[in-house]
Amino acid sequence: MYKTILVPLDGSKRAEAILPHVEDLAHRYEAKVIFLEVVEPEPVVVAEPLHEAYDSKRHTRRLVEVEYYLKARRGEFQAKGIQSQMCVGEGPVVEEIIKVAERENVDLIAMASHGRTGLPRVFYGSVAAGVLHRIDRPLLLIRSLDH
Repeated sequence: MYKTILVPLDGSKRAEAILPHVEDLAHRYEAKVIFLEVVEPEPVVVAEPLHEAYDSKRHTRRLVEVEYYLKARRGEFQAKGIQSQMCVGEGPVVEEIIKVAERENVDLIAMASHGRTGLPRVFYGSVAAGVLHRIDRPLLLIRSLDH
């Protein structure tokens, strides 16, 4: 049923709550898992050359951290006999998730919602809701609450 599962992560334990579900599905359907983390561009507040260079270095450092994190998740799944790969995206999160899902022709997107309600949801937006309203394929969504 599922041959390729896309798993958007953000480096948090709450987002990783989806991983046991994905592991089960990957074993059951012998599916490949693609781990994705999206790095959004940080706005440059001060346009002085020194500050732009600093922001560029911070962005590069963030990309390296994300790659390291995703390699660890991929390694954990590969050690369990699950074919997996990783992808680092750059740009608006919802758009990148959709772009990767289409490019990789995934059969399922599996992710955790952080369960924000009220003002925090309005302020931060909802990646899960954005994906849900724009994607053309199945979405497995679990609610992950703060502990």
